[in-house]
Amino acid sequence: MMGPDVFSFGPFRLAVGERLLTRDGAPVDLGARALDILVALVSRPNEPVGKRELMAEVWPDVTVEEGSLRFHIAGLRKALGDGQDGARYITTLPGRGYCFVAPVLRSAPPAQAASFTGATFLPARLARMVGREEEIQALAAQLTAARFVTIVGPGGVGKTTVAAAVAHELLESFAGAALFVDFGLLTDPRLVPVAVASMLGLPIQSEDPVPRLIAHLRGRRFLLVLDSCEHVIDGAAGLAADIFRAAPEVHILATSREALRVEGEQVHPLAPLGCPPDEPGLTAAAAGAFPAAQLFLERAAAAGAPLELNDADAALVAEICRRLDGVALAIELAAGRVQAYGLRQTAALLDQRLPLSWPGQRNAPPRQRTLQATLDWSYGLLSEAERLVLRRLAVFVGPFTMEAALGVATGGPVDDSVLFAAIDSLVAKSMVATRPVGAMMRYRLLDTTRAYTLQIADDSERAALSARHAGYYRRWLEQLGGDWPTLSNAAERGPYLSAMNNVRAALDWGFGPGGDAGLGIALAAAAAPVFLAMSLLTECRRWSERAILALDGDTSGGDDEMHLQAALGMALLVLQGGSDAARAALERGLAIADSRGDALGQLLLLGPLHMFHLRTGAFDIALEQGRRAAALAGSVEDPAAAALAHFLLGISLHLAGDLGGARAALEAALRHQPGGPRASTIYLGFEGQNLSGAILARTLWLQGHPAQAAEQARRAVREAERMDHPVTLSVAMIWAITVFLWTGDLRSAEQHVEWFTVRAGSHSLGPYLAVGRALGGALALRRGDAAGAVEILQGGLAALHEARYEVLTTALEIALAEGLAATGRAAEGLALVEETIRRVEARGDLVYLSELLRVKGLLLAASQAAEAEACFRQSLDEARRQGALAWELRAATDLAALLAGEGRSAEARTLLRPVFDRFTEGAETADLQAAARLLATLG
Repeated sequence: MMGPDVFSFGPFRLAVGERLLTRDGAPVDLGARALDILVALVSRPNEPVGKRELMAEVWPDVTVEEGSLRFHIAGLRKALGDGQDGARYITTLPGRGYCFVAPVLRSAPPAQAASFTGATFLPARLARMVGREEEIQALAAQLTAARFVTIVGPGGVGKTTVAAAVAHELLESFAGAALFVDFGLLTDPRLVPVAVASMLGLPIQSEDPVPRLIAHLRGRRFLLVLDSCEHVIDGAAGLAADIFRAAPEVHILATSREALRVEGEQVHPLAPLGCPPDEPGLTAAAAGAFPAAQLFLERAAAAGAPLELNDADAALVAEICRRLDGVALAIELAAGRVQAYGLRQTAALLDQRLPLSWPGQRNAPPRQRTLQATLDWSYGLLSEAERLVLRRLAVFVGPFTMEAALGVATGGPVDDSVLFAAIDSLVAKSMVATRPVGAMMRYRLLDTTRAYTLQIADDSERAALSARHAGYYRRWLEQLGGDWPTLSNAAERGPYLSAMNNVRAALDWGFGPGGDAGLGIALAAAAAPVFLAMSLLTECRRWSERAILALDGDTSGGDDEMHLQAALGMALLVLQGGSDAARAALERGLAIADSRGDALGQLLLLGPLHMFHLRTGAFDIALEQGRRAAALAGSVEDPAAAALAHFLLGISLHLAGDLGGARAALEAALRHQPGGPRASTIYLGFEGQNLSGAILARTLWLQGHPAQAAEQARRAVREAERMDHPVTLSVAMIWAITVFLWTGDLRSAEQHVEWFTVRAGSHSLGPYLAVGRALGGALALRRGDAAGAVEILQGGLAALHEARYEVLTTALEIALAEGLAATGRAAEGLALVEETIRRVEARGDLVYLSELLRVKGLLLAASQAAEAEACFRQSLDEARRQGALAWELRAATDLAALLAGEGRSAEARTLLRPVFDRFTEGAETADLQAAARLLATLG
């Protein structure tokens, strides 16, 4: 019966796949059965549909009386306004059935967006929902039409379960593009957008991640479920409002104990389950028709106590449900006791231990007081060992593993066997929830259970548990070590992100009142590189700075401070550019490593310091650090550290113009296979070994191997793409684009510029946006749009200079000078080239010197031929000194053209032919074709 079609009739539109009926665009509230009847009739307009056929289609697994069909037909006619103002939709065929008689237009629904490939993190849908089926359908229709709905209600009423069911109901219509975010794991409203971005797999590399989130979601048809917003309501409300306004294809479903109260929100109060009335003569059949009683009976059966409800017991079940106010969580907890105590004793205990007058907080709503009482009663039924274990488990925030429980909750009277037995019992009694994640089970206390349990633990017990908890997660982080950079997609990160909420809680405790600052410092030092590797740079900065401020005479100058300074410096470098604060942190970390004689620590700090000086244009200092790293590599037994050292030296030698040395170092970096933890590259924020391949591609081109260079560039991009690490991929693409521009493969350059710019924008990668724009200007120049290229390049270079991102500015200034020459502004171009030559000679990126001298010759050729010839010959000398055959060919081609123009063709041929003949590949590339064309004119 359910199909993808859309039916239109009168003012109505019926979207079958979305199970949504609208009238003039507004949703019409229909029950699930009435909607099924309408679909059955509308899909066969002007055809009789028999009553038995209709009942079999609408109630396939249930035997119903004909009166039920008549009842729903009547309600459907009323909803359609059948018979009002002459409208006719459904007619009755006496003795036969019903027929839909209005004209119907049938069409296909709009195409859905491409399927979302990330993890949805949706909780599993219950096999059967009790008492919520029609409400779920109504919510699905409301959310589809209104885009932003908040389910509000008291704790334990079932908001999360209903929200998950609605999401599952709509998942197909959103082509799988959905994300379920549980804010119950957070304590800080400022982390709301960070949590959403992390679960989407987006790096957070700015102080405000909301623009990055919106850039990612804008234009997508997406379902975002924000669960448990009440304790982070300011952050959740602000984020929801921003997304609702800026991303019109995103639908937001929130759950909270109070409305978010922002623009666009529609509030859907979720009422408790209906309870049997308190009236004499209540029968089992009558009681069983109410959802609260159905839930109680089903959960009791699931716990091992199936009840054959009779009329005598019906009053007991009704009384239990009413006493618990129809709150689903409380009913489930009570039902779980039936297996141990029986129905009558459960009712008696409920009467004795949970009177409705039990005093809760005076300003709390009654249902919240009842739930509090339910938890108090449930806790009282536990054994002493179970109570002790439950109190210890309450230290965890969100899901935890059995390994974590063993590391934190054991000790004293609780050994491994006691813990296993207690957790098994607590799971059976619904005090601990379980959820399989891959091959491993995750455990979790419900939020209300955890809050209750924390209230009854004494201060000394909580302090000891918090210290054990912080110590465990410190060890956990240290054991994970360098595995973090390989967790490159949302599905892989999910379990670890849950654990990171425990890390945050432990950090809050360590630096809070009554905490242990020393343990907090150690934990922050272990967590900082992990935050960095996961691109959570704002958090990395926050906790590193807090830990550094907490250092004293006993804790400063040690291994922890070294790691904290390294992570802080790298976070500041990406967030703020080449700031003095970033350099100070990195230099302080290196000084500590030097004072301790820690070779690996020195390598760890030389990596980001080297990157700092490259980005700020201090290439000579970066070369010194690269040589120092290479000297240290032999003294550490770490393949990744050796690869890092070779990469640092290789890129510096490349930029210094030592192409032979660069190639040897880069190939050495690529030979090192990762054989263990990759912690030695973690502080870079990208994978150095992969980028060795990208720099090697440039080196190969310069040495006269254009075909090998292009293939190596593509290989580096493919490998970076497989890593799914935005920074690594972006940097690899930058270097690859320069190779494609050099070879004249403008189609590949254009594809990668577009790809790079989109990714840099969606991942908020700061200066990379300016790099992308400037590379687009260089591409425009190669395509012949010199005027447009000049404008783009000038804007991009200004932004890069402002951000102190100088790695590529020389190459881009060469392109700008060529553009100025092509637009009749040779004097400006010449001034720029001369200034750039002075800067190159001062700061050390000499690899571009030959090309700068060649472009200077071009700028002089029209008016000062002798000076131009001198520049070309200087360019040739510099290219030969570097072994840069590609630069040599360009200089020889331009000089040969100048000589031929002066009638010196034989001299020109003698100059160019030997250079051209040294190439053994790449005949199709732009420079070789230009040289071949010139040689053909020279005879």
